[in-house]
Amino acid sequence: MRQIVTKAVVAKGKKRTEDAVTLRPPNCPSSILGCWVINHSYQSKKVGNVIEVSGKFDVNVWYAHHDHSKTAVFSESVPYKEKIKLYYRDDQTTGSEDIHVKVIQQPNCTEAVITEDGDHFKIVVERELLAEVVGETKVVVTVHPYEFEEEWNFQDESSSSSSSSSSSSGESSPF
Repeated sequence: MRQIVTKAVVAKGKKRTEDAVTLRPPNCPSSILGCWVINHSYQSKKVGNVIEVSGKFDVNVWYAHHDHSKTAVFSESVPYKEKIKLYYRDDQTTGSEDIHVKVIQQPNCTEAVITEDGDHFKIVVERELLAEVVGETKVVVTVHPYEFEEEWNFQDESSSSSSSSSSSSGESSPF
């Protein structure tokens, strides 16, 4: 038996978040005509048993104002911090680890309403992130110290045709 040290995913975590964001447009809105989320970017680092993700995205709200007589688009960049708890498959490693964060669901507007006071937007944004930690781990394999050849089940081919081919050495090879 031998132990092989290799890199593999040693921990994972996943988190789905739904946040409400309050935005204050310069004009008193009459109605919301559309809302979309763009320009998502993020960075991540490992802190203890969690991955901290710091990111931001832009929320754009198309709305009517002045009693539905004018329209405008209000844009605001929204920062966020996320902590994703890690679940380890093996014991924690002591060597260098690589952090990989994948976006399963990009930030997306699920609800956009005008608040009761009529001056603000309340936007609900969902997102889902997957974090993986790649580190060193050990794999145990069986070693055969003697020459080992796997058995193959194949049949010798013999030709029954009238023409034959021969080899000058007298040996034939199936390959």
